[in-house]
Amino acid sequence: MFLKKITQYIEQYQLFSQTDKILVALSGGADSVALVQMLSTLGYTCEAAHCNFHLRGSESDRDEQFVRQLCNELHIPLHVTHFNTEQEAQRLHISIEMAARALRYTWFEELRLACKASVIAVAHHQDDSVETFLLNLIRGTGIDGLRGIRPKNGYIVRPLLCLSRHDILTYLHDIGQTYVTDSTNLQDEYTRNKIRLNLLPLMQEINPSVKESILRTAGHLDNAALLYHKEVTEALARIRTHEGIDITALLAEAAPETLLFEALHPLGFNAAQVSDIFHSLQGQPGKQFSSTAWHVVKDRRLLLIKPCNETSEKPQLEIQEHELTHNFVIPRGKDTICVDAALITTPLTLRLWQAGDTFVPFGMRGRKKVSDYLTDRKFSRLQKAQQWVLCCGDDIVWLVGERSDNRYRVTDCTQKVLCIRLIK
Repeated sequence: MFLKKITQYIEQYQLFSQTDKILVALSGGADSVALVQMLSTLGYTCEAAHCNFHLRGSESDRDEQFVRQLCNELHIPLHVTHFNTEQEAQRLHISIEMAARALRYTWFEELRLACKASVIAVAHHQDDSVETFLLNLIRGTGIDGLRGIRPKNGYIVRPLLCLSRHDILTYLHDIGQTYVTDSTNLQDEYTRNKIRLNLLPLMQEINPSVKESILRTAGHLDNAALLYHKEVTEALARIRTHEGIDITALLAEAAPETLLFEALHPLGFNAAQVSDIFHSLQGQPGKQFSSTAWHVVKDRRLLLIKPCNETSEKPQLEIQEHELTHNFVIPRGKDTICVDAALITTPLTLRLWQAGDTFVPFGMRGRKKVSDYLTDRKFSRLQKAQQWVLCCGDDIVWLVGERSDNRYRVTDCTQKVLCIRLIK
């Protein structure tokens, strides 16, 4: 019965095919032992991977010896690695649970590539999905966090999600297969164990079928999430620009703060930051927010989004000198300027504009602050930050790609012309 159920589940979600090689994560616990036994019995080509995290002293070594013996009996190749998990957790300033997970999955993927396996099979089951639902609910989550564990995530597959822990133990009992027990699973030191050992039994007193109810709810939310993400994708297309997010378009959406979260959360902004950004939309321009990798700037019409490590690339210029004759035609367009060569008395230099910079815009007589000029041109704050100027000494000759300085214009007295062209 259990083999038929898992076969149907594998086919339903197209987890892998009969010709694929499967790398099985094998801890030695009941779940992973049942997984490797079932896949082996069903005729799949398997290799096993075991991590010794050295967190439980002799018990960790006992688990390793058990999986070695099991794989030897099943004639399945076994790969074993050892980790100093506590040291890694301290180095990264994360919990031991998080460190073990990161070490485990990084090694699994390296091993999958090395042994040319199609997928990595892990032994999560229905009870794990219920615990994940409750864990995410307690911590706070969006709709995706309440969908339960997914059958497939990239190269990670979970063939046992169609079975409960009771199903797995029954299967192992029926075939007479032993397994090892992780003693930390019986302690309520970790949050997930508290849910398993304390919270779920209490909930079952209220509703004996609470696990089934949670799984059904997760299934409903899974379907709802498909519709949600379809609408979010369409809405994001309506509000995004090449520089960031159109504020007016965002506020016209049905749930603008939720949509803003969907736009910014993948860039590392948490819910509290997104709330602050949303409430800044009605305020004055200039407020800035940062995640580890991105900047968001509240401008007049836009939320400007820029990578933290992005710098304005120095423009490339081509300079040519020409005799000014009757046949010479001064090029038009913002990418090229012509100046009187005799007025260029020092080497030309390029730099980003600075506060206090002034110039005389072409066609005008009086000086104008560069900041005022860029504001009049409705430059965003990020565009302003990326504006370069070409200088002769302390004078600005050209706001590159924008406007030249009238003091260096070509006149009737000009004999030689410098043509300066911005190379895109």
